[in-house]
Amino acid sequence: MKPEYKPYVIGFWAIYGAIVLAVVIFFLLLSQGVLGYMPSFAELENPKSNIATEVISADGKPIGRFYIENRSYVDYEYLSPYLVKALIATEDERFYSHSGIDTRSLFRVFFKTVVLRQKNSGGGSTITQQLAKMLFHERAQNFSERFIQKLNEWVIAVKLERSYTKNEIMTMYLNKVGYVYDAYGIESAAYTFFGVKAKDLKIEQAAVLVGMLKNPALYNPLRRNELVKQRRNTVFGQMLKQRYISMSQCDSLSKLDVDMSNFRRPDHKDGSAPYFREFLRTQLTARKPVRSAYASWQTQEFIDDSTQWATNPLYGWIEKNPKADGSPYDLYRDGLKIFTTIDSRMQNYAEQAVTEHIGHNLQPQFFAGKKGSKFAPYSNDITKEQFDAMVGRALRQSERWRALKASGFNDDQIMKAMREKIETRVFDWNSSAPDLGRDTVMSPYDSVIYHKHFLRCSFMAMDPRSGAVKAYVGGPNFRYFQYDMATKGRRQVGSTIKPFVYTTIFRDGHTPCDLVPNVPQTFTVPAEGNTTTTWTPRNDGDARLGEMVSLKWGLANSNNNVTGWAMKQTSPEQVANLIRALGVESKIDPVPSLFLGTSDVKLSEMVGAYGTYVNKGVHIDPVYVTEIHDRYGNVIARFGKREREVIDEQTAYMMISLLQGVVDQGTARRLRGPAYRLTCQLGGKTGTTQNQSDGWFMAVMPHLVAGVWVGGEERGIHFNSMSIGQASNAAIPVFGRFILKVFDDPSIVDVRPEDLFEAPAVINFSLNCADKGVNADTNDTYAPAEDVADTPADVSDCGESDIFNF
Repeated sequence: MKPEYKPYVIGFWAIYGAIVLAVVIFFLLLSQGVLGYMPSFAELENPKSNIATEVISADGKPIGRFYIENRSYVDYEYLSPYLVKALIATEDERFYSHSGIDTRSLFRVFFKTVVLRQKNSGGGSTITQQLAKMLFHERAQNFSERFIQKLNEWVIAVKLERSYTKNEIMTMYLNKVGYVYDAYGIESAAYTFFGVKAKDLKIEQAAVLVGMLKNPALYNPLRRNELVKQRRNTVFGQMLKQRYISMSQCDSLSKLDVDMSNFRRPDHKDGSAPYFREFLRTQLTARKPVRSAYASWQTQEFIDDSTQWATNPLYGWIEKNPKADGSPYDLYRDGLKIFTTIDSRMQNYAEQAVTEHIGHNLQPQFFAGKKGSKFAPYSNDITKEQFDAMVGRALRQSERWRALKASGFNDDQIMKAMREKIETRVFDWNSSAPDLGRDTVMSPYDSVIYHKHFLRCSFMAMDPRSGAVKAYVGGPNFRYFQYDMATKGRRQVGSTIKPFVYTTIFRDGHTPCDLVPNVPQTFTVPAEGNTTTTWTPRNDGDARLGEMVSLKWGLANSNNNVTGWAMKQTSPEQVANLIRALGVESKIDPVPSLFLGTSDVKLSEMVGAYGTYVNKGVHIDPVYVTEIHDRYGNVIARFGKREREVIDEQTAYMMISLLQGVVDQGTARRLRGPAYRLTCQLGGKTGTTQNQSDGWFMAVMPHLVAGVWVGGEERGIHFNSMSIGQASNAAIPVFGRFILKVFDDPSIVDVRPEDLFEAPAVINFSLNCADKGVNADTNDTYAPAEDVADTPADVSDCGESDIFNF
């Protein structure tokens, strides 16, 4: 080397070395997080990802999700091979050969973009770099911030490649990508756009989803189907280039239309068991009750919640059971799997039964009965002041009223706005829309009255041996009527409470065939001051009046005279204590009129109480969840049955016999008739409250207990006639339709028509009573009307009103 060149050579290498050193130091600082956020080793090993919690039925079917991002994690082996090939061909053709950074792609982008000024040079980011961006970077605010992020992603990509296998990186990427319509991750996207799981994606469907990744909003197949088709065909071209498909395959696939016939946008209000899912959400996320958080009129609710907190492990589970690091589980982000007791088939049959009877049979009769009534849907025995007060209360509970109030409007201004017609969507049983909605023009005031016309209904079915709740319907349609009448709402139970009176005296030595006088019973009750008065409950009908009849006949015919006699053999306090022991936590007043069913009770409490009879006197609280798993499949909670013996097996079997009499010869005789022709072993009890405000039916079978309630939103909303509004017409058909569907499904093996009640080893009492009407031939058509609670209905008591969103 010539001496005169030496300084230049040294200078060149000095500059080169300085640049290399600077680059090394720069990337070292990047890797240490000095020049920008760099995830720690722990964060790389456990990257955060919002995964939806899944609710799973007892027969393994998904019935709903709780999420901020609707994302379900799927393992690599459950990915369609077409999906993986399409992604590699389109996004990163050298995915399996590079170490996180594809230098060939970088040079291609640099040359075409910087030197040749081409705009379609393609991207240089590998799948791993894109994953790094999705996992650890938010949207950049400016070019310089994005530049630093880009360099960070190079470092993170290399670290990810060292921490995970290629298949794991591919899986993480596809579980992280986001689409439109609240679909996050490939599993949710596959279900949303094509109605299938990721493993079942066809090649043309996989190509659409991969093509959408470039810009999910732009390449929206619902809005720009032809553009998406072009983008999908580009993916086919890339797959041809990588020899994943042949030319003939590419040509034939490119001619296919983008079929979106199975598109379904997720909505937590739709789908199976929406009332149950909302019940589950509120149970899991409940906080420890504090009296100051409840209004003055919510004393009973505070007592109920406090009892639940102390005794029910599901209630408040998230607050009671923190993670190992002390932080609480997040129902919407932690990807829990909640395994429930619900049977998806029974649930569907229950919802169908409610729709068929309430929506297509009972509701038209109700509309017809209220036609022309000036205070519809209320009864005509109220005043205009009462009508205005009840409607006004509902208006003030609406979201629109609250929003206007929060904006500073006074009541007169709000009421004026509520009477102005607007475009809105209302519920309609005859609608062909999936949500049973109908677009119309109606004022919010009229909309509230319109929706009050719709009858409410709740249904619950439970396995009495385990307490497993198999079906749960809280109302007619969760989108429009969100108040849950299965586990939240309380209504007068009518004659369905009578079996508890009989249970009390059977426990004390009486038997079903004991003969008692069928005559009115008079009770001495407190009056004003320190005085007393007498009360004689009314008995509808005079069948066998004045005769000696068996207790079995008395319950079969829901006779108030006989039940009143039974109440006199014990005391209201003893009956109330038994009812509480049977799992009813609602307030039960120990007064003589108790036997008429004047207490407000939840349907779920009644189902649990009746289950005690089938379970040989052992009460089991309803069970809704069996296990909870974390996102990795670890069992983090198990829920067993909570049981206690309440009555002996002999007493329980006596009650089963009496309840069978109700179905065979009594007020539930309709189930043996031509409409249903049920010949299985079945017991039950009907209940109709004053003015037909509530219709109940409780059913007991060897392996199933079920309850139905039907009524208006408020007690002042009811049928005008007893023939239509009584339980045998309002409630029994829901159960009848449900059980026929169950019997017609051979895949349901736990509940079959050949099931038999298990009798005690020794029976020391007679069930074959001698008096007429209790052992009649099964072809006997005698079906007496049921008695109702002889107490006045308070039409000013609106109960709990639904909140409507207009």
